[in-house]
Amino acid sequence: MEKHSIVIYILLTIIVTNLIRVTPMVFIKGQIRNRFVRSFLYYVPYVTLAVMTFPDMVLTTPTLWPGIFALLAGIIAAWFRLGLFPVAAICCVVTYLLL
Repeated sequence: MEKHSIVIYILLTIIVTNLIRVTPMVFIKGQIRNRFVRSFLYYVPYVTLAVMTFPDMVLTTPTLWPGIFALLAGIIAAWFRLGLFPVAAICCVVTYLLL
């Protein structure tokens, strides 16, 4: 791969990433007052994390059961309002013990 094409790809990535971040600030002036939009924006990071994490968590193990039990342990730990790191640690320990 040529050196100038890598630079072009990096610049294109920077432009697209910044457009995604800057566009809402350009079009939205002031605080968002709509309750639906505010709640939607509040949950977007959690949904994104869940969509990226859950399939890999279940399907990465050699068999399906350790991943499913780790997922259930994570849901129970999150239900008791543990933080992200303790929930992830519990899921890792459950998976390790069941393998």
